[in-house]
Parts: sequence; structure tokens; C-alpha cells
Amino acid sequence: MFDQQQNQALAHELENTRIKSRSKGDIELSYLEGFDVIDTANRIFGYGNWSYNISTLEQVSQESNQNQNIVLCYKAIVAVKVCDAQHTQHISREDVGFGTGIAKTLSDAHESAAKEAVTDALKRAMRSFGNQFGNSLYDKSKQHQSSQSTQQPKPSNQVNTIPQDYSKLSNLGLSVIQQGQNLIVMGDDIFAKKDTIKACGFKWMGAQNIGVNH
Repeated sequence: MFDQQQNQALAHELENTRIKSRSKGDIELSYLEGFDVIDTANRIFGYGNWSYNISTLEQVSQESNQNQNIVLCYKAIVAVKVCDAQHTQHISREDVGFGTGIAKTLSDAHESAAKEAVTDALKRAMRSFGNQFGNSLYDKSKQHQSSQSTQQPKPSNQVNTIPQDYSKLSNLGLSVIQQGQNLIVMGDDIFAKKDTIKACGFKWMGAQNIGVNH
């Protein structure tokens, strides 16, 4: 169904500059961002030649964390449809994704969890099309290295590393680094993201435009 140029693009090795990473417990996870997957689909398949539909979107749990934030988990099932240039043939893929919303207000937690679940399901459905959509990241025999690992050195003091999952901040393009006895949130346009930073247990230091976890 795909032409030669599309097949070559799909089989091409995944560029390290597209790979992001985050820590979950003692495990370093590699992933592609949602906007990157959509941009890649537009580039390879063409605008208007692919689409996705949300088959299921539902809340599966609700609790509070140690910072008295609301924590919601959503499940989404997304179906992807890719057509050839003439729209005479198509391929469909479907997968499930989960998302977590952490916020002070119920509405913000619902919004974050629902969006993350849909994005996760979309990425999982798209990975069936190969390397360009992150399928090779699941191959443990391959040593993928994200661009983040070369740009952001890990803290040398492992004793003070906090085992909390800051994937919410990582997904916003923010970095959590250790500075002395504190964890500091750094990144672009950080003021617009201060609510999420505070929801993850950091104190907003307005004068310095950073979040600090004491």
C-alpha cells in the first residue's frame, strides 16, 4: 500500500535527537513525544491521508498523594487509520493507553489525565508502523541514547536523588536537576507552567522563575 519512498522512511533508523528520556523509579525510560509522532505521520503519510479516533476514554481511579493533590488515572483506546494517496486502500491499528493527572483541582486533573491517556494510546497504535514511531525503543537489544542524556548530566550525589516520578514536568519540556540539597525545575516558558510545577510538590520562587523542592 505504501510507495517506495514511504517504505524507506518507515524503515529508517530512529534519530537520537527525537528520543526523550525520563526516570521511573530505578528505570530510565525512552520515548517519543506526542507532537513528534503526529509530525512524523504528516511527513510520511501526508496531510489528510491518516486520522485517529478515540474509541474509549474513561476514568479508572482517583486518589490523593502526599502533597494533597488529586491524582486521576484515565484509560483511552485510540484507533488509527492510514490511507494510500488515492484513498482506495487503508490500514487500521488500535491500542490502549493510560494517563495520570496530578493537580490541586479536579478539573485540571481530569484534563491532564484524559489528554495523556489519548496521547499514550495514539503513540502505541502508531508504533506498529515501525522505527519512525518508536517501535525500536521496545527492543532491549538496541542501545538507544536520547539527546537529553548528552545535554543534562545526572546528579553525582545519588543519596539525595528523589524517587518521585516527574514525568509531568518532563513532558512539558522541563528538567529537574539537583542543586545542593534541593531539586530545581528549569526550562523554557516556565512561568506558564508554574501550576503543574507546584502540583508536583515544588515551591514557586517567583523572583527567580524556578521551582524548588526543599
